Amino acid sequence: MSNENKSLALPPAPERPPVRVERAGYGYYNAQPIPEEGESSEAQTPLSHYLWILRRRKWPLLIFVVFAVAATIIVSSRLTPYYESTATLDVDRMVPTAVIGQESATRAVSANDSDTFLATQMKLIQSDSVLRPVAEQLKIPLPKARPDATVTLPYLSIARPTKTYLLTISYRNPDPAFAARVANAIADSFIRHSRTIRYKSAIDTSNFMAKQLEDLQAKMERSSAALAQYQKVLNVVSPDEKTNIQSARLLQLNTEYTNAQAERVKKEVAASSAASGSIEAIEASDQGEQLRKLSDKIDEANQKFAEVKTHYGANNVEYKRSANTLSELQRQFDALKANITQRIDVEYREAANREATLLKTRDEAKAELDGLDGKAIEYANLKRDADADRKLYEDLNRRIQEAEINAGFQDSSIRLADPGRPAARPVFPRIRTNGLIAFFASALLGIIVVFISDSMDHTLRDPEQIARQLQTEVLGSLPVVKAWRGHLPGKGADTPQPRELFGLSKGLASSYEEAIRTLRDSILLPNADRRPRTLLMTSATPREGKSTTAVHLAVVHSQQKRKTLLIDADLRRPSIYQYLGVSNDRGLSNVVNGDVEWHDALQTSEALPYLTVLPAGPASRRAADGLGTTLKELFATAMKEYDLIICDAPPLLGFAESLQIAKLVDGVVVVALAGQTERNAVSSVLTNLRRLNANVMGLALNEVRADMSERYYYYGYYGKYYSRYYKPLKD
Repeated sequence: MSNENKSLALPPAPERPPVRVERAGYGYYNAQPIPEEGESSEAQTPLSHYLWILRRRKWPLLIFVVFAVAATIIVSSRLTPYYESTATLDVDRMVPTAVIGQESATRAVSANDSDTFLATQMKLIQSDSVLRPVAEQLKIPLPKARPDATVTLPYLSIARPTKTYLLTISYRNPDPAFAARVANAIADSFIRHSRTIRYKSAIDTSNFMAKQLEDLQAKMERSSAALAQYQKVLNVVSPDEKTNIQSARLLQLNTEYTNAQAERVKKEVAASSAASGSIEAIEASDQGEQLRKLSDKIDEANQKFAEVKTHYGANNVEYKRSANTLSELQRQFDALKANITQRIDVEYREAANREATLLKTRDEAKAELDGLDGKAIEYANLKRDADADRKLYEDLNRRIQEAEINAGFQDSSIRLADPGRPAARPVFPRIRTNGLIAFFASALLGIIVVFISDSMDHTLRDPEQIARQLQTEVLGSLPVVKAWRGHLPGKGADTPQPRELFGLSKGLASSYEEAIRTLRDSILLPNADRRPRTLLMTSATPREGKSTTAVHLAVVHSQQKRKTLLIDADLRRPSIYQYLGVSNDRGLSNVVNGDVEWHDALQTSEALPYLTVLPAGPASRRAADGLGTTLKELFATAMKEYDLIICDAPPLLGFAESLQIAKLVDGVVVVALAGQTERNAVSSVLTNLRRLNANVMGLALNEVRADMSERYYYYGYYGKYYSRYYKPLKD
């Protein structure tokens, strides 16, 4: 390559931060920077998106719901109707279970056990003992099973209304009268079964107690005979009374002994004092009164003798008389004193003898009482056993008699409160209820399927989702043109003129044309100072509309009176010449092979004077290998002559020349087919381009429909708008 060509080489494309795209209106998208690495790029899906999905799929969803409801109603109406009758039982837990005895004054069930009791009754109603007689009596057809299998009724239901003591027995059958008979028969069978159980229980209890009564009677007789024999051995009627007498006698002897002991001590003290010669002790005794009187007389005699002795001499008669009186009194005093001392000593000896006698008698009484207590205890044990056996025998005999009476008592604790009646309307099938259930269930299922199918759709549709997941902006969205789908414009007389490139229907062509212009502005306007001069239009896979987009983009750019060069670099499958009605006899492949100079291969159209086309020329795989070098030199020269060079290249996946071209151009636009191109394919393409440091400007979504995203709703108004206001330009 020459130095001149080197100097004309393009500078590296400026790095552009990835952007997020938001719709600004009329097909144009505002670009916002994508969060940097480390920032959260997850965005919550708004509720409006789910509502849009439902609106998008409303007709299939509605058809599914209508079909499900209709099928449910048809099937329900063809089912055999079943009628339900209900018999109500009143369980009165306050009624006693017996007519006499303790059970007659007690409740059947305590308040705390009412729930357990009612649950037990519900199980009993469904037992074989209750249902088998009903099934045999009414000849109810039962499920095939062994003859000894437990009887169960398929259409029987037992329930308990909340906060009540009622039990409801419900039975369903195609015959309402038969359903009522079965419900009432089950209620009657349950009441009879409850009474039978109670009667058998009472009889079993009575029989058991009767057997025990015989043994108890023999035991009572043995204990009574042992008590009578012991009474004969004691020779008393009641050892208890004799024990009481002996106890009282011992108590009396003990009291007398205590008194005798005190009296003896008192006499002993008096005798000791008297023996010592103490006049005061003798006078303090019981016999001391006489001695005190005599002592007083002696004192008077001494006083009188002292007076006589003062007046008379010893020979005087008065003197002698007084002396003799005094001597006689003294003699009497001494004799009385000796006598009293002797009597005190005798009384002491008598008190000591009495004390010893009482002590001996008390000990003998105590020994006798101790022996009598042991016999009384043994007697009491025998008497207690005899009394207990007799009482137990009497109680058991009474209970047997009560049980025999209570066995025939039929209480009303469980009674039929409301018998079942034939139902006027069937309870199954409930067509209206089934229809409502089918409606809500099918609607819910349909919504779930719609959401799941939407979440499993990995194609490119929504611009915001593309920007979030692929971290690239959507430059524009091109609406679908039905007249173009399935074929390309042909050559010759039927080849469309440039003014008709946008389709056969003016309404659709106009919306597509406006979308192309929006794409043009999205590419060129954001960087007005450094507008891209070379542009690569490519796609991930074939048949995604990249050539169509490149042609129309070149057309709208040339309509701004800017010189535009459109290069068909898809040497394997050229198509641009078919759109513009030019010849493909020579083109880029000839330039690459060195057959012609690139200016000689250019072609123009009178209708588009500012548009120049370089067709691909004859298909050539050999030319594809040298495409990169040729285009590099071509771009360097053509940029001086043209405002914009648009290059249509093969799909990026599987073809190497597109990657070579991506390194040479100022920007790359990847075209994807909305609703068909897989997200992974475009992601792989973008990864390859970014690895080459290519300037990926963004994506162009092709064949966009209004039902692909809620952001495409405005496409529905383009046709109406242009059909009313659009007027074709005159040539």
